[in-house]
Amino acid sequence: MIRHLPLDVALGNRLIALRERIVGGFSAGNWEELGLLTGASRFIDGHNRLLQSLNWGDEDYAGNVLTVLRQIVESNPSTLPVIESYVDKHLPGDAHYISAKPSDRKITFAPSVFQVPDGYVELDLASVMMPFGKEFDPVHEAIKRACSKNTLRCLRADDIWEESTIVQDIFNLVFRAQVVIVDFTGKNPNVMYETGIAHTLGKHVIPITQSLADVPFDMTHHRALKYLPNAQGIVDLERSLASKLKQFSIRVVEPPPTERAEEPPSDDDIPF
Repeated sequence: MIRHLPLDVALGNRLIALRERIVGGFSAGNWEELGLLTGASRFIDGHNRLLQSLNWGDEDYAGNVLTVLRQIVESNPSTLPVIESYVDKHLPGDAHYISAKPSDRKITFAPSVFQVPDGYVELDLASVMMPFGKEFDPVHEAIKRACSKNTLRCLRADDIWEESTIVQDIFNLVFRAQVVIVDFTGKNPNVMYETGIAHTLGKHVIPITQSLADVPFDMTHHRALKYLPNAQGIVDLERSLASKLKQFSIRVVEPPPTERAEEPPSDDDIPF
């Protein structure tokens, strides 16, 4: 049996947006293809009302769609980008939702400095924007441990090299991340710039800093995690950040075991 886990607001809205598009355009054939692509045919075929309500045009079809989508994604979070890509391909004309929170008013933008990547938001990815330097290595390690405790991957710009320009790698990383952690310590201009990108894209941003005086005036109304640059301060940062990141944790639910026909006992199983 699948145990429903609390959903992040952003994830819930992405599933709802998918439901709206699927209800308006999916056929039984689309469901069959989606099951093959995601390895989740058992949820589609095993739902006693999904395809029946589709074929008969019943009022409960929309609810059945949302139930099955949730089961698939909770079983394996990596299937969400696959579903979104399939829906984009077969039901073109709709924008892809990458922001963390819903909004009644949406905009379309075409950046001139960056190229918008082909990928999608990765629910298990946290990106880190912080100053470089050996003095920040313990901070970086604490951030990675806090992410790991919440089943999140943690990437910094120096962890990837996919593009010819560093600014494109940074944009790609922010674009793909579910949450962005920024360290304002020292008023680093690069971190300020990267934070602006994250806010423009509507990402969850978690600020940390060694001094609240380093937080830009325009952002002083946002809460920041203050930490001390010593051993105990790093321990406290890891604990506080791990607690904050709990709301973004995506845990995999193991699928129910498949029933197998009983096999005759082997010679090794026969007692003497």
